[in-house]
Amino acid sequence: MTQEIFNNTKAHMDKSIDSLKRDFLTLRSGKVSVNILDNIKVDYYGTPTPLNQVGSVIAQDATTIIITPWEKALLKDIERSIQEANIGVNPNSDGETIKLFFPPMTQEQRKEIAKDAKAMGEKAKIAIRNIRQDSNNQIKKLEKDKNITEDESKKAQDAIQKYTDEYVKKIEDMVKNKEEEVMRV
Repeated sequence: MTQEIFNNTKAHMDKSIDSLKRDFLTLRSGKVSVNILDNIKVDYYGTPTPLNQVGSVIAQDATTIIITPWEKALLKDIERSIQEANIGVNPNSDGETIKLFFPPMTQEQRKEIAKDAKAMGEKAKIAIRNIRQDSNNQIKKLEKDKNITEDESKKAQDAIQKYTDEYVKKIEDMVKNKEEEVMRV
């Protein structure tokens, strides 16, 4: 019984780590990445649709992203969505494509992005702690229902705490690495 709880705990904690990795992809570091546009939705015939599903999105070089919509009619909607997303650049349209020119980041921008990375890390740590609490509650319920002994309950909670510590350490390392990557000029 406790092994199932351990497996679920680890699986949920792994999902939290994966979520943090995806969040980090939306942060800009030295070289611009198309992932910075991942959270942008375009109104596609009344349905909010991810930008990469209404056109081709490629990074031309370290500072330029080119978006070529599948339908020319979407050009204005894509431009509007990018402006509303407030990613720090204005879209430039030539009637066929939209180009995003990202200027080199200032030290102030780098500090702000590092702060965002730290906030994302804190959110992930909270998720890990919530998972720990849920798992511990399940174990306490097993003990209360007399399915496991008090000693087994204590050992299981200690094991879950070890998982929690391990995953919190992973998150702290990921945040530290991301901050170093962002601050590197």
